[in-house]
Amino acid sequence: MKLAFAGLGVMGFPMAGHLAKAGHEVAVFNRSPEKAARWVETHGGRAGATAAEAAQGAEMLILCVGNDDDVRAVVTQALPALAPQAVIIDHTTTSARLARDMAQLCAGADARFIDAPVSGGQAGAEAGQLTIMCGGEPDAFARAEPVVGAYAKAVKLMGPAGAGQLTKMVNQICIAGVVQGLAEGLHFATRAGLDPADVLAAISKGAAQSWQMDNRWPTMAEGRFDFGFAVDWMRKDLGLVLDEAADNGARLDVTRLVDSFYAEVQAMGGARWDTSSLVARLERPAVT
Repeated sequence: MKLAFAGLGVMGFPMAGHLAKAGHEVAVFNRSPEKAARWVETHGGRAGATAAEAAQGAEMLILCVGNDDDVRAVVTQALPALAPQAVIIDHTTTSARLARDMAQLCAGADARFIDAPVSGGQAGAEAGQLTIMCGGEPDAFARAEPVVGAYAKAVKLMGPAGAGQLTKMVNQICIAGVVQGLAEGLHFATRAGLDPADVLAAISKGAAQSWQMDNRWPTMAEGRFDFGFAVDWMRKDLGLVLDEAADNGARLDVTRLVDSFYAEVQAMGGARWDTSSLVARLERPAVT
């Protein structure tokens, strides 16, 4: 297919690369043109100086940008340049309201919009093993599913526009609680004089096991946080969650508390640390 891809950050760069390897004709756009030039040098295809230039005649536009405003800007600029009945697939984590607005905008321009946030992080993007949760119309999803399958291990339609973003919010709620529990468990183990590696070996095959435990416990124990999903990004996502909860009446006591803990990590200078850095906050002297 003739595709356009906007947003070549740590996620978008490898995702667009998987599309090129799958045989699609890919044009890319990035606000920093040097990233687009580097992508073309690595994968071929072409770079557009603007989103509209990259999207010219494309059957699908795929986005992985920063926030609601970025999505709105790219879609608005690119929409008139797309082929008739094009599908726009947005992998950005945004508000559900933005997804619904974009779906309505696209419907009025002979196009379809799918909100398709992802889980799996940079490692999942590079390995082509992302989990994608989608909101949109079934016919548009049927067209999109085999395309995004180039970098996904699981893709599921959750409901109409916005349902993908709501599902991603559930994902972030669950992660926030698990990581805080993991941080407290590791902190307790070290204060109790236990060997963290031995504790991991003892409990990681039982009910306490999680992806976070398997992949983050060892680096948390070493105090290494210079990788993975940044605290700034998690706070952005949790802000979306808490805004949505204010609208739908959901009680998110733990999520709200963990968000405040991440604010403390930011104040410690950890804005770009991995989300597992919650444990670093616990190693500071308690405030009395």
